[in-house]
Amino acid sequence: MDQPAVEVFHYKDKEQSSNLLLQLNRLRQENVLTDVFLCSDNTEIPCHRNVLVSSSPYFRAMFCNNFIERQQTKIDLKGVTSTILSSIIDYVYTGLISISMEIVLPLMQAASMLQFGRIFEACSHFLQEQLSPDNCLSMIRLSEILHCNSLRAKAKEMAMKSFSDVSASEDLCELSLPELMGYLEDDSLCAEEEQVFETLVAWIHHDPLSRRGTIGDLFKKVRLRYIHPTFLFQFIANDPLIQSSTLCTELIDSVRRLMFSVSTKCIGDTAADFKPLWVAPRRYTYNDMLVVLGGRKNNEQTSREALLFDEKRQKWQWLAKLPIRLYKASYVCLHSVLYVLGGLATSTNRVNRTVYTLSLKTNQWRTAEPMLEPRFAHQSVSYLHFIFVLGGLGPDRRVCGSVERYNSMFNQWESMAPMPEAVLHPAVAATDQRIYMFGGEDAMQNPVRIIQVYHIARNLWSKMENRTVKNVSAPAAVLDNKIYIIGGYTRRMIAYDTKANRFIKCANLKERRMHHSATVLNNKLYITGGRYVNGHDVIEDSDSFESYDPKTDTWTSKGTLPYKLFDHGSLTLTCVSQNMGKI
Repeated sequence: MDQPAVEVFHYKDKEQSSNLLLQLNRLRQENVLTDVFLCSDNTEIPCHRNVLVSSSPYFRAMFCNNFIERQQTKIDLKGVTSTILSSIIDYVYTGLISISMEIVLPLMQAASMLQFGRIFEACSHFLQEQLSPDNCLSMIRLSEILHCNSLRAKAKEMAMKSFSDVSASEDLCELSLPELMGYLEDDSLCAEEEQVFETLVAWIHHDPLSRRGTIGDLFKKVRLRYIHPTFLFQFIANDPLIQSSTLCTELIDSVRRLMFSVSTKCIGDTAADFKPLWVAPRRYTYNDMLVVLGGRKNNEQTSREALLFDEKRQKWQWLAKLPIRLYKASYVCLHSVLYVLGGLATSTNRVNRTVYTLSLKTNQWRTAEPMLEPRFAHQSVSYLHFIFVLGGLGPDRRVCGSVERYNSMFNQWESMAPMPEAVLHPAVAATDQRIYMFGGEDAMQNPVRIIQVYHIARNLWSKMENRTVKNVSAPAAVLDNKIYIIGGYTRRMIAYDTKANRFIKCANLKERRMHHSATVLNNKLYITGGRYVNGHDVIEDSDSFESYDPKTDTWTSKGTLPYKLFDHGSLTLTCVSQNMGKI
């Protein structure tokens, strides 16, 4: 068949535009058909008006309207050096320009004046590449002078993300009060609240005569709820600046009453102007991380490993190893510090009362105030500034019902009322001023169908029988005002509504599960490791890593742990994002 004739052929010469610019530049260099001279510092640069008009709104206005320059053959550009002007004209004819620290500022000023927007943004990009914690505040000042929003945004972002380093710079002390307040009240500030306090104190001490009176307004920007009580009551409360302010001392007294009372009534008694400060959210840069530590690894000896899971990156990181191997220690988190309490030291076969702590700031294990009694196979739970240790086995290997409490404000342990019934391996959780202990087993390894409840403020226990409870070696976790009891030689998961005193059935686990661990991360339950009963009724170790979403009542696999693990700790640790790079 004959091909139909092409009526129109659209040809595009891809080299035409670039060749045209090269030819125009050659004509300029040879001073051919140029019709205007741009003058600066006794230097005259020949140009073509139509090229200048096409490159900049500034020259379009100059040569296309009834300005005097339209009739002139020589235009004197004041405020632009000949070097900068030559660079800009070269750019107009070639699209190329070299930017360095020596010329970037006058080049930006000239580009702004002559309305070369792309040169201006190229300079901004160059300065953004030079940003560091040492100069970002200066860059913000510069961006405001130059009206450069892109540079200001990038410099502000660095100041927020690297605030720990920025706060040590001299530039920070030169900030005005509104500027400093803007940083301290910003939810995205990447700093611990202790650092926020130290920063405002340093700023005031830089000019104490004129700034001393600002302490009250600045102190309100510190989110006291997220400060370690020891730092707050021993360091901040004794600072001369704080003691000189009635408002500051009243705020600290309000926090002290809230923490000491361990009752909800105190919040109602707190001054109305303090309540908004107490309920202020934590900053966005505080991240919740899942930590897995200790336990029996690959069914071999007790593990010293400590792992950190970053949910955003979906990766495991290794933390510093536990100092010794501990069999059936307990694990808890308080004030962004990990606590490992008691346990049987496998090297000596001795039950100990040692307490080890780990902070992500240092990634080093330290010993803390030891417990009153040595114990292992016990339970621990944190509430407000307390750690409660319940039951377990003592040096005589007998089940004990004793309870002790660690007060982080005073760094001391004290004995509390013992459990009504001593049990091993119950599910334990704390919420709404109470500790709930579900099930477990007695000294003869028989399941116990009771709920034991401890009222924290009253130091009183109560117990009630409940046929729904039949769990052994199952973890419990609090989410959305419900206590979830996960498995325990069963596939069943139930949620206990403490207000209604009733159980709600949830989606089952895939296998009968025990000796696993659970924690809450970003409004979901995370279940790690444990042991399970396979299809042949054989108990096997697990490396499973799953999450449960209460909104959809569904389980999702999150992959696997780096190894099989049971009788371990699984905790949620809050930390500031910037610290993660140091691990």
